[in-house]
Amino acid sequence: MIDATPRRLLLLEQYADGEDARHVSLRIEQPRASDRAVLPGQFFMLTLPGVGEAPFTYISLPDAQGHFSALVRRTGRLTQALFEQPAGAILGYRGPFGRGWPLFFSDNRVLLVAGGCGLAPLAGVIDNASRHQLPAQLSVIYGARHAAAQVLGRERARWRQTLRFIETCDQAVPGQRQGSPLEHFAELFATQPPEVLLCCGPEPLMLASAEACLQRGIAADKIWLSLERRMHCADGLCGHCYLGSSYVCQEGPTYRYDRYLQLVGNSSPLAIAQHYRFC
Repeated sequence: MIDATPRRLLLLEQYADGEDARHVSLRIEQPRASDRAVLPGQFFMLTLPGVGEAPFTYISLPDAQGHFSALVRRTGRLTQALFEQPAGAILGYRGPFGRGWPLFFSDNRVLLVAGGCGLAPLAGVIDNASRHQLPAQLSVIYGARHAAAQVLGRERARWRQTLRFIETCDQAVPGQRQGSPLEHFAELFATQPPEVLLCCGPEPLMLASAEACLQRGIAADKIWLSLERRMHCADGLCGHCYLGSSYVCQEGPTYRYDRYLQLVGNSSPLAIAQHYRFC
C-alpha cells in the first residue's frame, strides 16, 4: 500500500553553494532502519507545508540519527519559499524513491561525468570511493558554465585531495580548464581507459558522453545516465515522468544506456534531449 503521508523533517541549516543554489542540511525526526539503505542516486520528496512537494537528490545519505544533505536550486515558488525558511523549520519527507547507481569500484575503472547541478546525484558515489581509498579506480570530470555556477564547493575541495578530479568551465578564467567535459576525454582515455561511465547533467551532455564512450569501446550496458523528469508523485501514479513505457520515478532516475535506447525506440536521443530543461 502506498503511504503518501510525509514524515517530519527538520531543516538544520542552509548555505549558498553555487549560482541560485543552496546546500541544505536536514534531519528525519524519527529515522527508521530502512533510511540507512538509501543508495547514491536515489531521490526523496520534500514537502513545504502550505506550498507543495518536490523531488530532490541526496548529497550525503541519512545516518543513524537521520541527518543528510541535499542541493536545492532555485527554480520556482517552492524552492524560493524553502530558501526563506529559518533553521528549525518543520518540513515533510517521503523516500527514498527510484533506483540508485550501481556500486562496483573493486572491479572496474569508473569515469564520472557531471555537468552543472548534475554533480549532486553523483556525490554519494564519489564519497564512497574516497572512503574506500580507491582513487585509481575512479576519475571525475565536472563541467559548469563558469566558476560561480559550480556547486558543492566544500565537497570538491575534499575530493580533489584523493581523486583524479578534473574541473572545466565554458567561460574559464586564467588557471582554469576551458570547454566541455567531452573535450578532455582523450586525456582520460589515454592510459588505463575507463570501463564504466556514470553520467549526470544536461541531457545533451549525457547523451554525447555516452556516444563518445561507445566509440571508445565502453559497452552500452556499462554506461549509466541519471535522467530528470517531472516527478510529481514518486509513486508511479501521475504519469508525468514517462520515458517511453517506463516511469522515471520507479525504474529510474538512473538508467543503463542500452535500456534507455530501448525505451526511446527509433527516436533520436539527442533530439529528445532538446525538449527538457536541466541544470
